[in-house]
Amino acid sequence: MDKYSGKSVFGGIAIGKIRIFQKGRQEIKNIKADNPKAEISRFNEAKTKAIEGLQELYEKALKEAGEQSAAILQIHQIMLNDIDYTNSVEGIITNQNVTAEFAVAITRDYFYEMFSSMEDEYMKARAADVKDISERVIRILCNDNSRPTDSKVPSIIIADDLAPSETVQLDKDLVLAFVTVHGSPNSHTAILARTMGIPAITNVDIPLNWSINGRMAVVDGYNGVIYVDPDSEFVKEMQFLQEKELYKRKLLLELKGKDNVTLDGKKMTLYANIGNTKDLASVTENDASGVGLFRSEFIYFEKNSLPSEEEQFQIYKTAAESLKGKRVVIRTLDIGTDKQADYLNLEEEENPAMGLRAIRISLTNLELFKTQLRAIYRASAYGNIAVMYPFITSVEEVSEIKDITEEVKKELDFKGIDYSHDIEEGIMIETPAAALISDKLAKVVDFFSIGTNDLSSYAMAIDRQNTKTDRFYNPHHLAVLRMIKMVVDNAHKNGIHAGICGELGSDLSLTETFLKIGVDELSVSPSMILPLRDKIRKTDTSNLNLEYDL
Repeated sequence: MDKYSGKSVFGGIAIGKIRIFQKGRQEIKNIKADNPKAEISRFNEAKTKAIEGLQELYEKALKEAGEQSAAILQIHQIMLNDIDYTNSVEGIITNQNVTAEFAVAITRDYFYEMFSSMEDEYMKARAADVKDISERVIRILCNDNSRPTDSKVPSIIIADDLAPSETVQLDKDLVLAFVTVHGSPNSHTAILARTMGIPAITNVDIPLNWSINGRMAVVDGYNGVIYVDPDSEFVKEMQFLQEKELYKRKLLLELKGKDNVTLDGKKMTLYANIGNTKDLASVTENDASGVGLFRSEFIYFEKNSLPSEEEQFQIYKTAAESLKGKRVVIRTLDIGTDKQADYLNLEEEENPAMGLRAIRISLTNLELFKTQLRAIYRASAYGNIAVMYPFITSVEEVSEIKDITEEVKKELDFKGIDYSHDIEEGIMIETPAAALISDKLAKVVDFFSIGTNDLSSYAMAIDRQNTKTDRFYNPHHLAVLRMIKMVVDNAHKNGIHAGICGELGSDLSLTETFLKIGVDELSVSPSMILPLRDKIRKTDTSNLNLEYDL
């Protein structure tokens, strides 16, 4: 039995035969074109056909995988119409007198390298998207009508990488798992795999050749491992785990509509984290109480220029109206040199994690900040919206923010624009500084949301992205848990509520601890709502003997 490890994208057990997915890439020669205008026309015709094809795939995905996953294909249509992309292709055709397919190939390689070299994982994942749309256009230009190989037997798909459109074209009923040599856990395809509920692993160092095609394998999506040629005893063991998993999923569906309350009557609210309005369907499907973290920076990432007030307003308004009175907590722009939109032209910093980021950018670019605040406040008239400020380290920052919000309210009042006058304003506790003065901060805000990802990194002085420090990183570190308890205690002493919106919120091994110390709410990925509800409803906090001495 051969074992290959990678990064887990979606948990689950899959058992079956391997199917190698190899896609042919057109090798485009540098051929001179006599009529650049005709080549531009060919490109535009191919682009139109590509968009039409993506629309068909969108409708297919909408039926099979839901709105969240189908939105990937809409994004690809938008990318094909992107002015920078189109200008690049047409400019190469005109200036170099080459064929349309060669110009698309050059543009593909340029944009692929640009996205791949970005530090931010979300933006880096866009490299696969631009590659996918470009190769779709090239196939049309070359009259290549090939499609991904069909199979009549459910299989474990192994590929170098999978583009979203290729994933959608695969018959979901015939795919047991995705395993890719490359790819990112933050890519659209990874999101699609999670939504479809298919076990998936990326960055697996497995030989991508026909020698393993058709061989039996077991994919352990929980631990990010694929086993090739397992013996019968191991297969039986994994089949048992698979059956337990399927039974548990069925039971979880019965929890929809039930309360998040412990056996001894202690309640905890469960919210969902989302990146855009396309995720709203999953909030409802998984029976979340609302949105505890709307990552507004994704609106900026998906744009080539600053989103206008009106654009932001429409997005926030859609979220508020779609959830029909359920709470939507919008986090203001959380961006920095480690994850940025290029058009902001932020200077590179030696240590971006401790540099000009998040609220610091907002407070040094008031027009940017006020534009977002106006959009949020306007949208508050259409539902239950709260606003949350990231990376706070002092009471003075909160005072400055309040002065700015008052100015925004006066502007709206002067223009006669309606907004909620009861909008809650909270802050993220994600630095040791904020945790240590949470007793002071609790007096000037309406709620706390603990960002455990950054809080853990700053507390332990560890970069979570640095694989060299993996053995030193302990998300259950006593210092982190004690800070969480301190924040919760200080919140309650001052009559406000405190929740967690970082990765620790999804950690089922800590749910009892969070219940015992009084965490009011958890905001997690939508798929974790029901497992957490199950854990909460089976817990009796009155009989808990916690593992940690807090």
